[in-house]
Amino acid sequence: MRKRSGRFGWGFRSLALVGVAVLLAAVGTSSALASSGRSRAEDPGVTSNSILIGSHQPLTGIAAPGYSEIAPAENAFYQYVNSKGGVNGRKITFKYVDDAYNPAQTPTVVRQLVLQDNVFAIVSGLGTPTHETVVPYLNSNKVPDLFVASGCDCWNNPSKAPYTFGYQTDYTIEAKILGMYITKNFKGQKVAYIYQNDDVGQGALQGLAQEIPKASVVTKQPYSVNDLTSAAGLSNQVAAAKNAGAQVVVLFTVNFGTASVLKAAAQIGYHPQFVVSSIGSDPPIVGGLLGSANASLENGVITDGYLPSEDNLSNQWVALFKQIHDQYDASEPFDGNTVYGMSAGYLFVQALEGAGKNLTRQSLVNVLNSKGGSYKGPGLVPLAFSSSNHGGYTGAQIAMVNNGQVTLTGPIYTTHDTGSISTYSGTQPPPPSHF
Repeated sequence: MRKRSGRFGWGFRSLALVGVAVLLAAVGTSSALASSGRSRAEDPGVTSNSILIGSHQPLTGIAAPGYSEIAPAENAFYQYVNSKGGVNGRKITFKYVDDAYNPAQTPTVVRQLVLQDNVFAIVSGLGTPTHETVVPYLNSNKVPDLFVASGCDCWNNPSKAPYTFGYQTDYTIEAKILGMYITKNFKGQKVAYIYQNDDVGQGALQGLAQEIPKASVVTKQPYSVNDLTSAAGLSNQVAAAKNAGAQVVVLFTVNFGTASVLKAAAQIGYHPQFVVSSIGSDPPIVGGLLGSANASLENGVITDGYLPSEDNLSNQWVALFKQIHDQYDASEPFDGNTVYGMSAGYLFVQALEGAGKNLTRQSLVNVLNSKGGSYKGPGLVPLAFSSSNHGGYTGAQIAMVNNGQVTLTGPIYTTHDTGSISTYSGTQPPPPSHF
C-alpha cells in the first residue's frame, strides 16, 4: 500500500494536481497509441498493422533433432501469409526462444516473451514437461496459449485453463488407435511398452490399456529424458523387452529415444515388430540419428499420422508447404516437422481471420470456442475445439515406414480418450484460394 503524505492525506490541492496529471497522462497515452497505430480495443502485441506472437522451442538439447525445425517452418508460413498482405491488414511476427526442452528454463523464457516482448499470444509451445510449467501463468494472465506442440490430454481442461488449447492428436487417442491395430493384426502375440515417464507415457498407457488385453503385455519399461544422454541409452529397456519375449514393442518416445531403441535392439539381435508414436517416427530425423549405416533399421516400423505425409507431393497442402519451404525455409529439411509447423501456422491464421479486425486476446479465444471445431485444413481428421473441449485433432491413420518414407494406409479413425473408435469418411479441403 502506498504511503500517504501528511497526517490527514494529500489534501484538496494535491488531489487537484493529481487529477491534472492523470488527464495529461491519458492524453499522452492516447497520442502514443495513435502514433503507434494501436487501438484502445487491442491487447499487447497488436497494432493496426502487426501482431507479435511468441513460443518456447527446443532449439538445442535432447529434443532438438527434428523438433528444432518446427518453429522455422511455422515462421515460414507466416512470412508467406505476410507476403499476401497478412491477416486483416496485420503482418505476423513470430519470436521463438530456446528453452532446450528443459522445464527449469521454460518459465523464464515465457515470462520474458509476455512481460518484456509483450507478445499477444504464445503459439505452439513445445513439450509436455516444459509447457506444463507455464500453463497456470499464462491462464492467470489471460494470455492465449494456443496449439501446444504436445499430445498431452492435459491441455484439454477449459474449466481450469480456458486460454490453453491443444493441437495434435493426444497420446491417449493415438495409443488407442495403435492398440486397436496391434490387437487386430498381431493377435495373441506378446507386447512390450517403452515410454517416456511423464504425461507422454501416462497418456499412452491409458489408451493402450483400452485396446490391448492385459494378459498380452509382458513388460512396461519407462525411461527418463536423462536416460537418453546416458552411456547405456535405452539398452536396459530393450533388453527387458527381449527377455520378456515381446514380439511387438510399442514406443512412445521422442525421435532420439526411437533411434536409441532401434540401435540397442540391433546390437543384441532383437527384431520385434516396432510400433512407434508419431512423435518419434520421422524417418529423416530418426534415420539421421541412426547414421547411414543403420538407417534401414527403421524399415517396417508401424506408426500413424493425423497430417498428410511429407512424401505425398500430390496432396495440395503438402505441395503448398513445399513451395513455401523452398522460398522461406530452404536451409531446413522438408519433412514431417515442416508439415507440422506450417499446419499449426495455418490454424492460427484461421483463428485470426475468424476473430476479425477488432482483435483482442479474448476475441481470439472466443472464436476458437465457438467455431474452432468447424475449421478444416491440412488435418486428416476433425478438430475437437468447443467451449467444453480444448483438445486438438481427434484421430489418426495407420502408416508404414520404409526406405525413409512414411506411407499412410487404410481407414482414418476418430475417437475420444474413452469410448469406441469410429471410421472417418470426411474429406480434406484444398488450400483456400487466397493462399
